[in-house]
Amino acid sequence: MATQPPTADVVARRVNDLRRLIADLRGDERAVRIVAVTKSFDASAWATARDAGCDAVGENYAQEVLEKIGRAGPPAPLPVHFIGHLQSNKVKALAPHVVLWHTVDRASIVTALAREAERLGVAPQVLVQVNSTAEEQKSGCAPGEVGRLLNAARVAGLVVEGLMTMGPSDADPIATRAAFNLTARLAADHGVPELSMGMTHDVRIAIEEGSTIVRVGTGILGERPRSD
Repeated sequence: MATQPPTADVVARRVNDLRRLIADLRGDERAVRIVAVTKSFDASAWATARDAGCDAVGENYAQEVLEKIGRAGPPAPLPVHFIGHLQSNKVKALAPHVVLWHTVDRASIVTALAREAERLGVAPQVLVQVNSTAEEQKSGCAPGEVGRLLNAARVAGLVVEGLMTMGPSDADPIATRAAFNLTARLAADHGVPELSMGMTHDVRIAIEEGSTIVRVGTGILGERPRSD
């Protein structure tokens, strides 16, 4: 069940704290875009994130995006980024609402997005997801497959902005830094500027390693409700 976000002043204070951290580490509080992860919160979280100064909202589930659009009405208060595992059969419904797709990790997703680009007349902006920790349970292409997938996406007419990755499941800081550093080097090697790296627990390491987009949920909106 969706729940309401914290009060606006609480969220604004947390976002300001994150902006100060970005400024301390990178010299410019706007060097990194802040995506508020709003999954499990109701549609009011989008406006709360906007009022607090976030750059976008991130959603993990197609149905939740569509329900929130239905309640809040289009257009969304902030750009909607899709950050969850993406199923090809959900792309059509999401395409009119998603500004940046973070989790393009296989050819079938490229094909589905290209089909919607032709239908809507708008080239989707995408990030290629990299499994930089080599964990079997994680989505993402292997580091050695990045070039192939980037090329396939470009040939299909997608606008490839950069790469996305997740840190290791055990949150080990040394392994986290290695994963983020690897992804940053891959982005540089392939000439793409955007790096979506870092969540609440590893955001500092991500910023230090060159992230340009952080996906922060708990650190901004607090703990999510638990399902019974």
